[in-house]
Amino acid sequence: MMQPRAGLVLASGICALVLTMGVARFAYTPMLAYMQPQTGMGDALAGWLAGWNYLGYLSGVLLITRMKDLMLKDRLYRISLLLAVLTTAMMPLAESALVWGLSRYLAGLCTAGGLMLGSGLILNWLIRHGHRSELGLHFSGVGLGILCGGLLVELAAQYTAADWRGQWWLLTGVGLVLLIPAWWWLPRPNRGIALRADAAHAQGEPAPLWLWLLQAAYLCAGFGYVINATFTVLITEQQPALDGQGGLMWLLVGLAAVPAPLLWDRLARRWGYLRSLQLAYLLQLIGILLPVFSGSLTTAISSALLFGVTFIGIVSLVLTMVGVRYPAHPAQIMARLTVGYGLAQIIAPVVAGELAELTGRFDESLLMVGAIMGLGLLCLFAMERIPAQVQTH
Repeated sequence: MMQPRAGLVLASGICALVLTMGVARFAYTPMLAYMQPQTGMGDALAGWLAGWNYLGYLSGVLLITRMKDLMLKDRLYRISLLLAVLTTAMMPLAESALVWGLSRYLAGLCTAGGLMLGSGLILNWLIRHGHRSELGLHFSGVGLGILCGGLLVELAAQYTAADWRGQWWLLTGVGLVLLIPAWWWLPRPNRGIALRADAAHAQGEPAPLWLWLLQAAYLCAGFGYVINATFTVLITEQQPALDGQGGLMWLLVGLAAVPAPLLWDRLARRWGYLRSLQLAYLLQLIGILLPVFSGSLTTAISSALLFGVTFIGIVSLVLTMVGVRYPAHPAQIMARLTVGYGLAQIIAPVVAGELAELTGRFDESLLMVGAIMGLGLLCLFAMERIPAQVQTH
C-alpha cells in the first residue's frame, strides 16, 4: 500500500495545532475583549479561567510522559482532536464560571495532546519512513493557529451580527472542518520496536547544576509566556490611545509566530542553542516591559511582535537542546522541565488578574514578570560557565 506523502502528514499536524491551540486554547485571548463587556466577566475570573486551562495542560503533559505504547498515544491524540471541538462548543452554552472553567481545563488537556502527542507521532512517522527529523514547519502551526483564531474572532465581530456566543459557534464550526485533515492525513502508527536513542551519543551529559539552571530559566519563561498569552488584548485595550486595537495586536502575535520556529532553528545552527536562547529571553523581556513605559501604537506593535517571535522559539529551543544533550532519556528531562513551566502558567494569570482587578492596570504584573524573566536570563548566562559535558564511566 502506498505511503502518504510527508507533506500530507506535516499538514495534518499543522491542522491539529491550529485546532487544539489556535481554536480550543488561544481563541480565548481575543475573545476576552468581547466576553468581558457582554457578560460582566472581571479580570480576576479571566485569570482564574486561564489558570484552569494551564492546569489542564500540565495534567495532560504529566499523563503523556508516562505513556509508552504508540497505539495508545494515537488513540488519545485523536480523542484530543474531538475534545478540542467539544470544549469550544461548551463556551457559549451558558454564562457560568463553572462551565467556562471546565471548558478551559479540558481545552488544556487537548492542547497537550495536540502539541506533545501529535508532534511525537509525526516525528515517529518521519523517522520510520526515512524523512528528515525536523519539526520546524510543524511548529509553525502554533503561530498559524493564533493568527487564524484571532482573524475568526475579529471577522465574526465586524461582519456579522453575532454576539460572543456566535463567535464561539463560528470557532466550533471551523474546528470541525480542521478535524477532518488532522484526523485522516496522519496514518496510524506502525506496530513494532520503539525507536531508541543511540547510546553512542549518551556518553557525556551536562553537570547536574546545568540542568537545574535550565529548569529555573524555563520556569521563569513560563511566567513570561502566560502573561502575554492571556492578557495581550486586555493590556492593549487599557491604553487610552489604543481602544479597539487589542485584536490587531493578537493577530500580530500570530503573524510573528508563524515563521519563528524556522528562524530560531537557523539561528541555533549558527550561534548554538544556548546563545540563541539568551537572545530570545532578552527580546521577550524587552517586549514585556515596553507597554509599561509607553502607551503608543508603535510600542504595542513592537511588544506583540517580540512576544510572537520569541515564545514558541523559547519552547522549541529548550526542547531541542534537551534532545541533543540527553539523547538517551529526553522524555524524562522534558517532563521535569515542563512541570515548572506549567506551574508558572497556572500561578501567573491568577496573580496578574487579581492585581489588575485591584489596581485597574497590568503595569505591576508586567514589572513583576519582567523581573522574573531577567532572573531567567541570568540563569542562562550562568549555564555558560558550567562544562558542557561530564563524561560518564
